Amino acid sequence: MDDLTLQPFLGIIETELIKDIMKGVIMNWIATQSYYKIHRHVSSTEQTTVVQLRSMYLYEHKVRTKYREFAIEDVLDMSYRQMGDEGGFLYLHTKQGVFPYTVREDPSRFIDTFKVLK
Repeated sequence: MDDLTLQPFLGIIETELIKDIMKGVIMNWIATQSYYKIHRHVSSTEQTTVVQLRSMYLYEHKVRTKYREFAIEDVLDMSYRQMGDEGGFLYLHTKQGVFPYTVREDPSRFIDTFKVLK
């Protein structure tokens, strides 16, 4: 992985660490899974696509994404559905509903770690 590929993840990790320090709680994550979000904006003259690389963190008592946090007891299951040759969807089955996350790498290790923890 080159520096340009790692750069978005370093910013996410630093931001999450700062948030934990400000809360006065430092918790180490047990597993992490990268995912991405695609934003498309269509105007009358052009279409713009922005891909945001993000990370999901599994802690002993929670699962955290960029904008959501689930208590571990609220996460009922995780599953993965491969789409084509490159990536697929990681599904978090929670008490609030099913949340899909687009992934490039197979999240089997992340899911297995969750199932051992649960």
